[in-house]
Amino acid sequence: MQHNPNFSSGPCSKRPGWSLDALKDAALGRSHRSALGKAKLGEAIARSKKLLGVPDDYLLGIMPGSDTGAFEAAMWTMLGPRPVTVLVWESFSGEWAKDIQKELKLKPTVLEAPYGKLPDLKAVDWKSDVVFVANGTTSGVKIPNWDWIPADREGLSMCDATSAVFAMPVEWSKVDVLTYSWQKCLGGEAAHGVLVLSPRAVARIAAYDPPWPLPKVFRIKKKGAVDRAIFDGDTINTPSMLCVEDYLDALTWAESIGLEGLFRRSEANLKVVEDWVVGRDWIDFLAEDKATRSNTSVCLKVVSPKFKALGQKEQGDFIKAVAGRLSKEGAAHDVSAYRDAPPGFRLWCGPTIEPADVRQALEALERVYLQNMQ
Repeated sequence: MQHNPNFSSGPCSKRPGWSLDALKDAALGRSHRSALGKAKLGEAIARSKKLLGVPDDYLLGIMPGSDTGAFEAAMWTMLGPRPVTVLVWESFSGEWAKDIQKELKLKPTVLEAPYGKLPDLKAVDWKSDVVFVANGTTSGVKIPNWDWIPADREGLSMCDATSAVFAMPVEWSKVDVLTYSWQKCLGGEAAHGVLVLSPRAVARIAAYDPPWPLPKVFRIKKKGAVDRAIFDGDTINTPSMLCVEDYLDALTWAESIGLEGLFRRSEANLKVVEDWVVGRDWIDFLAEDKATRSNTSVCLKVVSPKFKALGQKEQGDFIKAVAGRLSKEGAAHDVSAYRDAPPGFRLWCGPTIEPADVRQALEALERVYLQNMQ
C-alpha cells in the first residue's frame, strides 16, 4: 500500500481509498433548494445524528464558515443574558475569549492555562454560560472526560468539538451547544460547519434577543424561535453540493466502521506515537498529563538540551527546516506546530490515518531531525 504522507490538522487527510470517483453522484449545477439538493442536505443531517448518537430532541444543522462560523453563530446568538466563563488553553479558545470581550463587549471570566496544560475545571462557575473546546487542536490537550460538567447546571455548556467529534466520545447530556467541521476527523472538504443544539439552547434562543446586530450568516432565529428549517437542510446560504457529496461519502466509510471503530483507529495512531516517544530522550508530548493527551492533534515538543539552548527564532527556523524537508521528501506534509503554539511538531492522528503511515512519518522525522541537529 502506498504511504500516505498527509498529516495536516485541517483540512485533514481523506479517508483510506478515497478517489474523485466518490463524488460522481454530486448534485452539481442544481439548486441546494431543489428537491434533490434538500434531500442530500437532509441525508447528511440525519446520518450525522444517527452515527454520533445525538439525542432525538437535539437539533443538528449545517452552517456556513466551517466550525468557526458555526461557533460564532452560537456565541453571537446566545451569549449575553448570563455571565460568561471561557476556558482557554490554546489558540482557538483564545480567539473565542477575544471575540466575547472585544466584539460582543461582554466581560467574561477567563480561566487560562499555558500550552500543555488545562485550566482548573473544578473552578468553573456553572451559573454562567461556559465556552470551551473539547480538544485543543493547536496544543494537543483534550478534556479528560465530561464528569466536570454538572447535570443541574444553570448556564449553557458551549463546546467547540471540531477536532474531537468522530474520534472521541461526547456525553450529549453534558452539552447544550456543540460545533464541528467535517473537514477534521472525517477528512471532508472545508468551508461547512455543523451546529448541534440541546433543548436548553433552543429555549435560550427563543427567550433571548441579543442587543447587537447579527450578520445574516449567524441568524438562526426566525419569528421568535429557532429557525427549524435550517436543521432540516434549508441552509442559511448556498452550500457546496460537491462538499456535501464528499461528506456523505465520508459518512458511508465511517458507518462501515462504526463510531467506536473510529475511536479505536485514532487511539491506535496515538499509541504508535506514544511507543515511539518512550524510546527517545529528545522529544516528548506537549500535553503534560497523559489523561489529557489528544489522540487527534498530537503535539510534540523537542526537549534536547541542544535545541533548548537555541533562541526562540532559531528554534522556529529549525522546526520549519525539518518540516520542510519532510514535505519535500514526501514523507510527511504539514507537521509543524501551529503558528501560535510553542515550536514543535504536530501530526494529525484522527481516524482517517493508518498506523503504518504514522510509523513511517516518525522514522523520517527522527532521521531528518538528527541530520539537522548535527
